[in-house]
Amino acid sequence: MKRQTYDLEERLLEYSVRIMKIVGRLPNTRTTRHVADQLLRSGTSPYPNHGEAQAAESPKDFVHKLRISLKELRETQRWLKLVQRVPLIEKPELLNDILEETEELVKIFVTSIKTAEKSQK
Repeated sequence: MKRQTYDLEERLLEYSVRIMKIVGRLPNTRTTRHVADQLLRSGTSPYPNHGEAQAAESPKDFVHKLRISLKELRETQRWLKLVQRVPLIEKPELLNDILEETEELVKIFVTSIKTAEKSQK
C-alpha cells in the first residue's frame, strides 16, 4: 500500500502508534518482553528525534539528530523482521505493511541526510 502522506512528522507519529499497537499484541513471555521493550524503544524514537532535529542548534546537530532517527529505524526494521520470522504474533504477514513503511522512512532519512550534508559544504 503506497502512502500519500508526505508530512514526515505525521508519518512518524502514526509509525510510533503502529509500533505501540504491535507491541501491545505480543504475548507476555520472557522472550517477547525483551523483544517488546527493544521494539518499543527503537520504534518510537524516530518521532521525538525528528522533533529534536527540527529544533537543532546547528546544521551539524541537525544531521546528527537525523542520523539517530535513521539508526533507530534500521534497528526497528530488524526487530520487526525477527518478530515476523519467529513468529511472535498471529498472522505475521500483517507486519509486511509496517516493514514497507519502515523501508520508505529509511530512504527518506538517507536522502535528507545526504541533502543536509551537501548543503553544509
